[in-house]
Amino acid sequence: MELPRSVVLGHDAILETGDVCARLRLGRRALVVADANTMKVAGDVVLARLEERKIHTETYLIPDSSIEAVQEARAILRAKDCDFALGVGGGKPIDVAKVASYEEAGHFVSVPTAASHDGVVSSRASITKGGERVSLTAHTPIAVLMDTKIIAESPFRLLAAGCGDIVSNAVAVRDWLLAHKLRNEYHSSYAAALSEMTANLLIQQAHHIKPRLEESAWLVCKALVSSGVAMSIAGSSRPASGSEHKFSHALDRIAKKPALHGEQCGVGTILMMYLHGGDWEAIRNALLTIGAPTTAHALGVTDEEVIEALTHAHEIAPERYTILGDTGLTYEAAERLAKVTKVI
Repeated sequence: MELPRSVVLGHDAILETGDVCARLRLGRRALVVADANTMKVAGDVVLARLEERKIHTETYLIPDSSIEAVQEARAILRAKDCDFALGVGGGKPIDVAKVASYEEAGHFVSVPTAASHDGVVSSRASITKGGERVSLTAHTPIAVLMDTKIIAESPFRLLAAGCGDIVSNAVAVRDWLLAHKLRNEYHSSYAAALSEMTANLLIQQAHHIKPRLEESAWLVCKALVSSGVAMSIAGSSRPASGSEHKFSHALDRIAKKPALHGEQCGVGTILMMYLHGGDWEAIRNALLTIGAPTTAHALGVTDEEVIEALTHAHEIAPERYTILGDTGLTYEAAERLAKVTKVI
C-alpha cells in the first residue's frame, strides 16, 4: 500500500513546497515539470520556494503529455542527476512527471493547479502513445500540495469535471463488486467503502460547488485525495474506474472533439448507473446542480458518437470486467439507454 507521506491542502499551500520537500529529505536537485501557462500560475513560486531551501532546480516545459515528453523528462532527470520531480499544473504535467520519476526510480511531488480529475493523487497516468491515450502504471505522489486559492481561480469547467470523475466512483465500486462475484476478482471492502462514501458525499454537497469559491475547491480537493487513497489501498484503480471510464475512453477514440475526461466520466456514470439499477437520476441532478455536462450536446459530441462509444466501451481494457460484460451493448440497446437517461 503506497500512500502520500504529506498532503497540504488549503489557502497558499503552494508556499510550503520547499519546506515539505526539505522535511521529507527528497534530495538536493529537483526537476519541475510544467507547461507555459502553469509555470506562470504556480511554477515560478515553486521554483522560488525550492531555491530558498537550497534545492537546485531544473525546469521542463512540456509540449504535451506524450510518451516523447516522458522520455525527455527522463533524460533531464538522468543528465542533471535530479533526485525527484514535481509536476506543476493540470493533468498533463503531473502525468509526465509521475511516469518519468517512476521509471527513473525517483520520488514524485504533485502540485496541481486544477482539480479536474483524481490523477493528481493516484498512481495512474494518462499518456499519449501512438496517437491514443493509454493508462500507465506509475507511483503515488510522496507529497501533494493543493492550493485552494489557485484551484478556485482556475476555469470552473475544470472543477466541475473533477466532480464528474469523483461521482463516477459510485459506478466503479459496483462494477468491482460484480467482477468479484462473477470472476472471483480481488476485492477490498475498505477501499470500496471509502470510494463510494467519497462519491456520495460529493453528490449530497453538490449545491455547495460554485465558481470562484475557495470552499468549493476545498471540498473537491478533499474528495480527490480520498479517491486517490482508496486506489492506493486497493493497489489498483478499481475503486475509481469502471464501465463509466470505459465509455469515456471509447468516446476519446470515436469523437471528433472529445470533452474533458471528468466530464465524459460523469455522463458515463449516469448511463452505467441505469444499467446497474441504481439511482441514476440523483447522479444526473447532482451534475446539473454543479453545472457539469449531462448530455451529448453539453459534452460537445454528437448523439451518434455517444451511441457508438456505448457499443464499443466493453472493448476497452477487456480484462476489467464490468456491467457491460464481454459482449457489450447492441446498437439498439445503446440508443435506448442514451434516450431513457436523457443523454441524447
